[in-house]
Amino acid sequence: MHFNKVRGIRGAVDVSANTAPEILAATKKLLQAMRQKNSLEKESMAAVIFSMTKDLNAVFPAQAARELGWGAVPLFCTVEIDVPGALPRCIRVLMLVNTEKEPGEINHVYLGGTVALRKDLAGEGTDA
Repeated sequence: MHFNKVRGIRGAVDVSANTAPEILAATKKLLQAMRQKNSLEKESMAAVIFSMTKDLNAVFPAQAARELGWGAVPLFCTVEIDVPGALPRCIRVLMLVNTEKEPGEINHVYLGGTVALRKDLAGEGTDA
C-alpha cells in the first residue's frame, strides 16, 4: 500500500455526563463515523490525538479506540484549554492519516452540539 501524504481529520462530540460509559460510547461513535466517512483502514492511521474539556475526567478517550481494536495506532490524550464560554463536556479528536486524498476530500465529523464549533466544516461528515 502506497501513501504519499499525512492529513489531519478533525472530529468532536459532546456528552451529557462525566461517566466512563458515556465518554466511551460517544468516542466510539465519533471514531467509527470519522473512519467510515473517510473510508479509512486502520493501517492508514498514523496517530490519534484526543482532548477533553476539563469537566470530563472519568476515563481516557483513547480507551475507546483500544476497545475498537486500534492497539497498534499511537494514541494520546490531553486536556483542552479552558476558555470561558466554550462548549462544555466536549471530546475532540485529531486523527492523522496516511492518504492520497487532497484536503478538500477529507470529511471532518462533528456530532451533536459540536456542530457549532466548526460550521465552516459542516457538511457530509457532520450530523446536526
